[in-house]
Amino acid sequence: MDSQTIMGSSLDANGGPGVMEAKPKGSASLAAVVSAFVPTWVTGLIFVAIFVAIRRWYPNIYAPRTYMGTIPEKDRTPSSSRSYFSWVHTMRKVPDKFMLYHQSLDVYLYLRFLRTIIFICFVGCCITWPILMPVNATGGGTSTELDRIGVGNVRKKGHFYAHAIVAWVFFSFVMFTVARERLWLVGLRQAWTLSKPVAKSLSSRTVLFLSAPRDALEEGNMHRFFGDGAVRIWPVAKVEALESLVSSRKSKIEYLEAAEMSLIRRAYKEGRKRAKNTQPQDGTVDYEALPDTVKKSIRPTHKPKMSPLNLTVDSIEWLREKIKEEEAEIENARKSYEIGDTNGAAAVFVEFSTCAEAQRACQQVATSDLLALSPRFTGVKPSEVVWKNLTIHPARRISEEGTALAIVIATIVFWSIPSGFIGLVSNIGYLADNVEWLSFLRNLPKPVIGLLSGLLPPLATSYLSKLLPAIFRYIFKAFGSPTTTATELKVQRWYYVFQVTQVFLVTAVFSGAAAVSKELMERAKNPTSVPELLARQLPKASNFYLTYFIIQGTTSAADNLLNYSDLLSYLFYDYFFDRTPRQKFTRYTSMKGIAWGKLFPKFANFAIIAIAYSCIAPLVLGFALLGISLYYFSYRYNLLFVIQPKIDTKGQAYTLALQHLLTGVYIAELSLIGLFSLRRATGPSVIAAVLFLATVVYNALLNKYLAPLENFLPADLAALSERDGDEDGESAPLLSSAEEGLAQPESESHIQRLGRRAHVPSSVAQHVVDPLARFFEPRFSASYQAMRAWLREGDGISGAFDDDDDSDVPEYSEDQLRSAYLNPALTSPTPLAWLARDPAGASAREVAELEGFGLRASDRGAWLDNKGRVRWAVEDLVEEVPVWKQEVKY
Repeated sequence: MDSQTIMGSSLDANGGPGVMEAKPKGSASLAAVVSAFVPTWVTGLIFVAIFVAIRRWYPNIYAPRTYMGTIPEKDRTPSSSRSYFSWVHTMRKVPDKFMLYHQSLDVYLYLRFLRTIIFICFVGCCITWPILMPVNATGGGTSTELDRIGVGNVRKKGHFYAHAIVAWVFFSFVMFTVARERLWLVGLRQAWTLSKPVAKSLSSRTVLFLSAPRDALEEGNMHRFFGDGAVRIWPVAKVEALESLVSSRKSKIEYLEAAEMSLIRRAYKEGRKRAKNTQPQDGTVDYEALPDTVKKSIRPTHKPKMSPLNLTVDSIEWLREKIKEEEAEIENARKSYEIGDTNGAAAVFVEFSTCAEAQRACQQVATSDLLALSPRFTGVKPSEVVWKNLTIHPARRISEEGTALAIVIATIVFWSIPSGFIGLVSNIGYLADNVEWLSFLRNLPKPVIGLLSGLLPPLATSYLSKLLPAIFRYIFKAFGSPTTTATELKVQRWYYVFQVTQVFLVTAVFSGAAAVSKELMERAKNPTSVPELLARQLPKASNFYLTYFIIQGTTSAADNLLNYSDLLSYLFYDYFFDRTPRQKFTRYTSMKGIAWGKLFPKFANFAIIAIAYSCIAPLVLGFALLGISLYYFSYRYNLLFVIQPKIDTKGQAYTLALQHLLTGVYIAELSLIGLFSLRRATGPSVIAAVLFLATVVYNALLNKYLAPLENFLPADLAALSERDGDEDGESAPLLSSAEEGLAQPESESHIQRLGRRAHVPSSVAQHVVDPLARFFEPRFSASYQAMRAWLREGDGISGAFDDDDDSDVPEYSEDQLRSAYLNPALTSPTPLAWLARDPAGASAREVAELEGFGLRASDRGAWLDNKGRVRWAVEDLVEEVPVWKQEVKY
C-alpha cells in the first residue's frame, strides 16, 4: 500500500481520533534488525577467532598484566600459561574484586557499573515483557512486526493503565537501585580512603591549593594559612623558560640516541662487509680497525637550522655540545630561581600529618582574600598535575573556564547537524518514496536498503561519538584544568550531555520526524489528528536503537578483544620507525590506558536509552541487556590482562555516572505523560504526573543528603583515622561511644531477623535471605563498618586484605619527599643515553666518549642481532634496562 493511502479521521473504539492505517515503507522493521544482526555477528565472531589465534604471539598487546616487569609481581594477573584458551580459565576463576586490590578503585567500580546496568535491564525485562508486550500486541492497532509490541499499537485507552502502573514499579526500582548504589559507594570510599595503605600515602595527605597568595608560599607562614597539621609545602610558580629548556634537552638526548644508533648500525654493516674478505673469528671487523676515512663517512651529519653559513656538521658532536650548553643554562636557571611577586598566579601543595588533617584543611576557609587558595584538590598524584595550568591568575582562570564551557556547549549544539543527518538516513526508504531527488533509491535491492537504514546509521553514530571526548579533553586542558583527573571528570560531565542530547534525543527525534514529516503536512488541515500521528510514529524511532545495541554489543565488544588498532600500530612503528633501544622499550612497555570520561557516559547513555524506552518499546531493554553483557565480558578481559589505568578519580566517576542514570527515568516519565495526554487517557496521565513529581522530590532529597558524604570525609571517621596509631584505636568499633553522639550499629538487618524468626533453613538464608538483605537494606550492608569488613575479606585469590598491615604502607626517602611536588623542570636530571651493544665495539667507544664528555650513557640491556636489528632485555627488564626506574607510589 502506498504511503499516500491514508485513512481519514475516524473514531476508534474508545472514541479517539483515527490513526494512520499504513506503515511507511521506511519505518524500521524486523528485516532492518536482521540486516544489522547478521553481518555484525559474523564480524564479531571473526574478530574473536583472530584474537584467539594470535593472542599468544603478542603478549605485550594481549596479556601484559600477566608478566610485564613494569608491574609489581604481586599486582600481576595470575595466568598458568599462554595457551589458546588459558585466559578463559583465568576469567572464570579471578573475581572482579581482584582488580580492586591490584589495579584501582575506579577499575572495580567501572565493572560494577556495567553489572548494575545489566541488572537494571534484566529486572526491567522481567517486569515489562510479561505485561506490556501482550498489552501492546492486543492494543487494537494495525502495526506489524516489531512495532506491534510497542506502545504505538495501543488504541484502547484502558490499556494505558498497565503502562502507568508498570512505570511506577520499574522506575521506583531504578531509583532505589541508584540510591542503594550511591550509599554503598559512600561506605566503600570511606573504608578505602581510611585503609592504611591509602590513608598514609603522600597524595592522600596532600592538598593542592590554587590561586595562592605570595605569603602562603613561604614556609614560615605554613601554620598560619593551613593549621598546625601542615608539615611541608611545595610552592609552585612560573618557570616557563626553564620548562622549555628541559623539554629541549630531553628532545636532544633522543636525537643523540638516534644519531648514535645510526653510527653503530652503519659500523656494524661496514664491519660485516669487510669481514667477507678477512673472515675474522667473530664474523665482523672491529670498529677500531676500520680506516679513518670510513669512520668519518659513516658518521651522521645534518645542517642546523640556525647555522649562519648553512654548514654541514657532525650530528653527534653537535648534539653533545648543545646538550652541555643547555645543561649549563638549566643549572644556572635553577640556581637563580626565586619566587617573586606572583599576584595570585601561583599554587601550593601542602602535606599534612594525617589524611584527616588534609580533609579538614580542604573543607575550611583558609583566608579572607577573595578567590585566594581556591579551588583546592585532595589525593592529587604528581603524575596527574598539569604544571602549566597551576600558575594562572584567578580572574584569568575564571575567564578561561567560561570560554572552555562556551566552546564545549557550542560543539554539542552544532554537532546536531551530522547527528540529524544520520537520523534521516535511518528512514531512507520512506525518504526515497517522498523526496523526489532520492527516488533512485527505490531501485536498490531490499537487503541494501536494510543495510543503509539498519547498519549504517548506528555505525556512523558510534564513530562520531568517539571523536568528542578527545576534543573536550583538549579544550579543558588548554583552558586551565589543573590535573588530568579534574579534566577527565569535566569530560565525563559534558560528554554525558552530548550522549543524551545528540546520540539519543536528536537522533531519535530526527529519525522519527523524517518518517512523519509529510503526514504532518497532510494533516495540517485536520490538526486534531496530529497528536495521534505523533504518538503513533515517534515511538518507532526506538527500533533505531535495537540495531545500535546490536552493533555496539557485537562488533565493538569483539573489537575491544582483538584490539587490532593497537596491534597494527605496534607492528608498524616497531618495524619502520623505532630505531633506538629507548623507542623499542617505550613502545613495548607502554600499556593501554582507559578514559573514564569517555566510557562512563557512553554506558550511562545506554542505560538511559533502555530506561527511557522501557514502557514505550520494552524490546529495547532486552537488546541493551545483550549488548552491555558482551561489553562487560570484553572490558573484563582487558582490565584483567591489558589495561593499566593512568587516571584515578577515586570513585568520583562512578558517583557521577549513577546520578546520570536518573535522566533516563525523567525522559521516560515525560514521554509517558505526553503520550497519555495525546491519547486523552486522563487516569494514566495523572498517575504518570504524580510519579514525575515524586521523582523530582526523591532526586532533590537524595542529592541534598548524600552530596556532603560523597564530597568529604565525615568528621567522626576522620577522628577514627587519627587513632590508627593508638594501641586500641584500630580495635575500637566505628561508632564507639555515646560521647561522640553516635550509636553502635546493629549487626542484623530486619530481613535477616525475619528470616531467623521464620526458621528459614541456613542454605536458603545464605543464598536468598542474605542477598535480599544486602540489596534492600544498605543501611546495614553499605556502612563504613560493613564495607571495611568486606574489604578485609580479600578477593579469594591473593588472600585476605588487612587494611592495618604496615607492609603495604608506602615509605619515602627524604629526597623523594623533597622533590615529590616540585615542578619536574626544577629537579629532573639529564636523561641517560641508552645505546645498543654491537659486535664491532662501536657502542663501547661511543659510550666512553659520551661519558668523557660529561653525559651519562650505557649500552647495557640492548644489542644488535645478526641482521642489525635492535633487541633489548625484555625478560630481564628490572636488572638490565638502564632507563627503567621503579615508580614511586605517591
